[in-house]
Amino acid sequence: MTEMATEAPVVRTGGPPWLAIGVLGTVLVFALLGPFIAPHEADAISLRDAMTPPVWDAEGDSRFLLGTDNLGRDILSRIIAGARISVTIAAYAIVLSGGIGAALGMIAGYFGGWADSIISRLIDVQMSVPSLPLAMLFAAVLPPGEGMVVLVIVLTYWTWYARIVRGDVLSLRERDFIALAKVAGVSTPVIFIRHLAPNIMNTMLVLATLQFGSVIVFEAGLSFLGLGIQPPQVSWGGMLADGRNFIEVAWWLITMPGIAIMASCLASNILGDWLRDTFDPMRRQV
Repeated sequence: MTEMATEAPVVRTGGPPWLAIGVLGTVLVFALLGPFIAPHEADAISLRDAMTPPVWDAEGDSRFLLGTDNLGRDILSRIIAGARISVTIAAYAIVLSGGIGAALGMIAGYFGGWADSIISRLIDVQMSVPSLPLAMLFAAVLPPGEGMVVLVIVLTYWTWYARIVRGDVLSLRERDFIALAKVAGVSTPVIFIRHLAPNIMNTMLVLATLQFGSVIVFEAGLSFLGLGIQPPQVSWGGMLADGRNFIEVAWWLITMPGIAIMASCLASNILGDWLRDTFDPMRRQV
């Protein structure tokens, strides 16, 4: 009697991580509509309202939902203002580092040879340089601010894209449609734009989503050390630096911006993992 072959059951991945999407959506709304939805001016000082605890505390005030700092500035309004800085820096950094990394990765993977060797060595050298000393070096020669932070992030993170895109292109260049395009006389720039770029967009989207959280943490770290965003601009890292001296008497000064940083990074990672599992046919059936 012939035994019938049985196939292992296929378990589909779950639905979209709506909580993570909601967190990132809230951050984007804060960044885009901050001046219109913030209950107070981010830099409005009111010393008589200084150190007001969050509204759920017995001494809280309904005017300040998340409390105030040592100068009476509303914490919620400052978190909303800091979201604009974080999202702006993340957008510039992701676009620039992604563009540079993807271009170099495609060149290395498609041409190979000396181009691949040179770009691979550049990647190895860049990855061996710690990002914090690099930021300190640029802070010593350039005025600290958004431009300097974006520059350091681009120089640090372009290797993410270059390494992974190179690996994808090494596989793609052996496919039949690339060989047929070459036989048909299609130019290299056209092959890059019409055949390689569309096939790495899923990878780029996943990397960009994952990098969003990393950039927010990196920018917050630089601002906390005084190397990033400078007052009077508001940043989540700067709020942490301002509130660390009052941690024993006003826990909310560092807890609230800390939660914003943690939630943004965690949501970015969760969404990036889901996108990776969704776009990868091997992971889709796990």
